[in-house]
Amino acid sequence: MGTAQISPPAAVKTTSLKASEPPRVPWWQSTFSLAMIGQVVLWAAFPPLEWAPLAWLAPVPWIWLARQSQLGGRRPYRALWLSSFLFHAALFYWVTLPHPATSIGLVALAFYLALYFPLFIGLTRVAVHRLNVSVVLAAPVIWTGLELARAYLLTGFGMGSIAHTQYRWPLVVQLSDTFGGYGVSFLVILVAASLARMLPCERAVRVWWPVLPLGASLALALAYGQWRLSEQTTEPGPKVALIQGSIDIDMKYDPKEAQRITDEYFGLSQRAVKEHPDVDLIVWPETMFRDPWFLFDGDFKPPADSQWTPAEAEASSHNHVKHLAELLKAPVLLGIDTIHYKAAGFDHYNTALLVDRAGQPAGRYDKCHLVPFGEYVVFAETFPWLYKLTPLPSGTKAGTGPQAFDVGDTSFAPSICYENTLSHFIRGQVSTLKAAGREPEVLVNLTNDGWFWGSTELDMHLACAVFRAIECRKPMLIAANTGFSAVIDSNGRIVAQGPRRATDVLVERVSIDRRSSPYLLLGDWPLGICLLATVAVLLVGLRDRFSERKRAREARRSALATA
Repeated sequence: MGTAQISPPAAVKTTSLKASEPPRVPWWQSTFSLAMIGQVVLWAAFPPLEWAPLAWLAPVPWIWLARQSQLGGRRPYRALWLSSFLFHAALFYWVTLPHPATSIGLVALAFYLALYFPLFIGLTRVAVHRLNVSVVLAAPVIWTGLELARAYLLTGFGMGSIAHTQYRWPLVVQLSDTFGGYGVSFLVILVAASLARMLPCERAVRVWWPVLPLGASLALALAYGQWRLSEQTTEPGPKVALIQGSIDIDMKYDPKEAQRITDEYFGLSQRAVKEHPDVDLIVWPETMFRDPWFLFDGDFKPPADSQWTPAEAEASSHNHVKHLAELLKAPVLLGIDTIHYKAAGFDHYNTALLVDRAGQPAGRYDKCHLVPFGEYVVFAETFPWLYKLTPLPSGTKAGTGPQAFDVGDTSFAPSICYENTLSHFIRGQVSTLKAAGREPEVLVNLTNDGWFWGSTELDMHLACAVFRAIECRKPMLIAANTGFSAVIDSNGRIVAQGPRRATDVLVERVSIDRRSSPYLLLGDWPLGICLLATVAVLLVGLRDRFSERKRAREARRSALATA
């Protein structure tokens, strides 16, 4: 007992404390303050302010932190995480708008996305201080590797990339057809890292050599952009009418709203064909045709007291669609719910349905990439009672794969809602269709952003579409409830855009681009080098962390033994 109460000598205590003390700096140079400065500046680069040039400066204080020999504060990585949590909570505040319960989703989303920021700082520090890699190279490689990981992990999240701040600067973003939007993120962080490296930091004095990689990378990107934009590779295509109603959506599922929605969209469609009798295709947004498309398996048994037969119900639902096309005298691509009844239960699909001039179904695409907790609840197929804890009445089933619809001589590939926020998803669909001899010439997205009541979600969703058009070198059409409907050419230029939270009809002749793109051929494999490098740095950091803890334990044992 007496031996256990003996304290180490004072000298040993003093040395241990000094080794663990963080450096003392003015509050404005603290880890949290510098991190928040960058977060606030980056937030200003996104909508609603859209001060895009600030995105090139926002990472400078972060990279300056990574250059320091030791981060200030007792819990520096918690401070980094907190700054990122606040940034993402402010950036994606619109997640709370559909329903009070989705506020929980915002907290979960911001909590998860905030993890990447301290990981970026920590891994950059490992590369710089452990492996002696210049921060000018380490920072963009690790940022890009983590951004790529974020796009795939947990079903993937592609919105809010730092590249998206530049979506209205076509000259810069053309390199997306080679490296995806990740290439633009790499460029932005490389420029910021070069600026940060020029600044004095601790014993390092101001240097000017980073001007070379900064200038060279910008010059190459701008030259490539100018070359791509100057190419004359398009030809006139079909005339398409994008119908944008303005129906704010909540999660009450009021059936009385169905008729109002139908009347508004039908009236806008009539206006389109009246003003443009030669229109080749009319596109309605996601789920805006409120009468479902019913399908019945042969072994489905209706309830014994049913007043209808499956054949009658199916024919009735199909006639609603047929009647619409006959009145408009034009092919229509509808956002509609498909209800497929089987012997046991039914499947619900979020569908893009093409109907020809005669009202006959000419193609059907069921949404493949579903949004967790937005279109289904994780584990709810095993535990259906989970839906009772959410505002969702039931889940949506994923489709089986991409589709290409022929309208005249042009092939359209539809996507629905947030599918176009993931570069690898849209690229994968186009590549799959191309391998099957069905490569589309036009991408079209049907979305219902009425859930977000005219918020900055509309701007952020539009930015994603700009990058998908460049990556695939194909025009992207968007029919969006409450906005933003848009016609985006194959260079990512927004040719026409609907208003925010108001009705409109966009009628444009689409320009077909016959170019291919390296990104369609190679996908994310070139960026995989950044991800592999990031994983390698992570392993080095973990190894060193375990070694330090082992040495610390041994030092404590040695100190106690000496005492």
